[in-house]
Amino acid sequence: MTRVFRSLEEARGRFGPCVLSIGNFDGVHLGHQRLLREVSATASAFGLPAAVLTFHPHPAQIIAPERAPRLLTTAEERCRKMAEYGIEQVLILPFTRELSLFEPAQFTEQVLVEALQARHVLVGGNFRFGRGQQGSTETLRELGLHYGFGMNTVAAESLRGTVISSSAIRRHILEGRVARAARMLGRFYAVEGAILKGKGIGSTRTVPTLNVEASQEVVPATGVYVSRTQVTGENRSWPSITNIGYRPTFGDGAEGRTIETHLLEPLEGATPARIRVEFTHRVRDERRFESVELLKEQILRDAARAKAWHAHWQSWRGSRLENVV
Repeated sequence: MTRVFRSLEEARGRFGPCVLSIGNFDGVHLGHQRLLREVSATASAFGLPAAVLTFHPHPAQIIAPERAPRLLTTAEERCRKMAEYGIEQVLILPFTRELSLFEPAQFTEQVLVEALQARHVLVGGNFRFGRGQQGSTETLRELGLHYGFGMNTVAAESLRGTVISSSAIRRHILEGRVARAARMLGRFYAVEGAILKGKGIGSTRTVPTLNVEASQEVVPATGVYVSRTQVTGENRSWPSITNIGYRPTFGDGAEGRTIETHLLEPLEGATPARIRVEFTHRVRDERRFESVELLKEQILRDAARAKAWHAHWQSWRGSRLENVV
């Protein structure tokens, strides 16, 4: 179980000595995973805890809110994922205007050395820190020599010639390329939320669906997706087909965007209160049909394609994700 600290005051005297990485880690993608494994291995060699310093809110929310990205993961989700790669403790440091004005040396002395007692620091090659992002990896290396901690950089991961980054993954998801995002994440992207009570249109006129209110800031582009739906906190899951959009066949979309998932196997047990929907790949655009009957026929064709994909996935379980998406 990863220990989570939420302030310097809480961490002081309890967090270090440690081997530390620093960053936002939004999405905890394959590049992050490589870095986290290095942190864990180095910590094991030093006989120290493997630790991460991350921030909430995202620094851009304070420095340039108009350019702040929508996040792939909450701070809590990041902590859960980092634990899978050997991270034993995380400080979620509140990012404030005051902290944004720290010079690189001030940040190093007061945060990394005095509060967290970092004995070795590992960061990505493009790491920047301190006021106006003045500090580089070379700055950190020099400060490490001065304050007595080691420092290493870990090379970025690439996919088919493109460096894996949270911003690239975010862009792929927002444009509907969830399969490419999955290859960069090392897992399928998912949204999670409470089940919303619908108007019963699906159960009476097309196919029954579960409508989810996603808590994530990043939701895939409108369209139809092969998916897998799981009950939050339970071991119940089903292959599914999911529509994200505005239900144009039934109106003008004034009610806003919906996320509706149709289970391809019977829903056994109680109707869940919360579900998690993983998106494997995009099938088609959402579009308006001339009749409900034509829409239902298309949904059934989509469902058949989804069933075929899931059968293929089952035969490839345990293989690399890129072989099936």
